[in-house]
Amino acid sequence: MHRALPVTLGFACAAALTLTVTAQPAAAIPPNIPSAATATSRLAALPVAAESHGSTYDRDLFPHWSTVSGSCNTREEVLKRDGTNVVTNSSCAAVSGSWFSPYDGATWTAASDVDIDHMVPLAEAWASGAWSWTTARRQQFANDLGGPQLWAVTDNVNQSKSDQDPAEWQPRSAERCRYARAWIQVKWYWGLSADSTEKAALSSMLASC
Repeated sequence: MHRALPVTLGFACAAALTLTVTAQPAAAIPPNIPSAATATSRLAALPVAAESHGSTYDRDLFPHWSTVSGSCNTREEVLKRDGTNVVTNSSCAAVSGSWFSPYDGATWTAASDVDIDHMVPLAEAWASGAWSWTTARRQQFANDLGGPQLWAVTDNVNQSKSDQDPAEWQPRSAERCRYARAWIQVKWYWGLSADSTEKAALSSMLASC
């Protein structure tokens, strides 16, 4: 739970600006990451299939970031959820706070240094079955706040990961158990497939739990 406190700052010759302070625990993480045992069971249940339809992928087929409430969109909601002492302005933009990036262990104090990563990248989802979804379902997937799909992480680390799966890219060793559990949960929950090398990499990562 977070606590929002209104703060009014006065400026000479300007209207007062209302900010919201959100106090949250350090290194907050997305919800509903399963245990290693549950993740192992769900990994076994994932259908194995080669990726397909990659040539028809377009990021615009996954509309994001959607408005959540008021002026706040999904990106801004994740910044508030996963940050510590986050202050937002009347447009819901984070103007201060700190964010711990679990992928690389770095902490940032400027929201501009933080990207919101899709745990299962949109291109990966497309090639794993989302090509057959409706646009509305793809929008839900791209803005999913109910599971471990959206993570606040260092921007260049997110860019390095790009659309790669765990056979091609993994976070720092201390984070690999949780990363695998989160990845598996997203694929299982959304009914996506995994290719054979991806599934083998996930199994190896779970062994570190």
